[in-house]
Amino acid sequence: MEFFTLHDFMTYTKGVTYLVMGGILVFMPLYWLYLTDRDDD
Repeated sequence: MEFFTLHDFMTYTKGVTYLVMGGILVFMPLYWLYLTDRDDD
């Protein structure tokens, strides 16, 4: 991917950051439920 301006680069990195944060918000509660479910045994 080739960026011609700083604005192009910043827009791309902001989008990637939002996708990563969204993935973490989905993944972490599921992982926490997995960990606490194993603790009940």
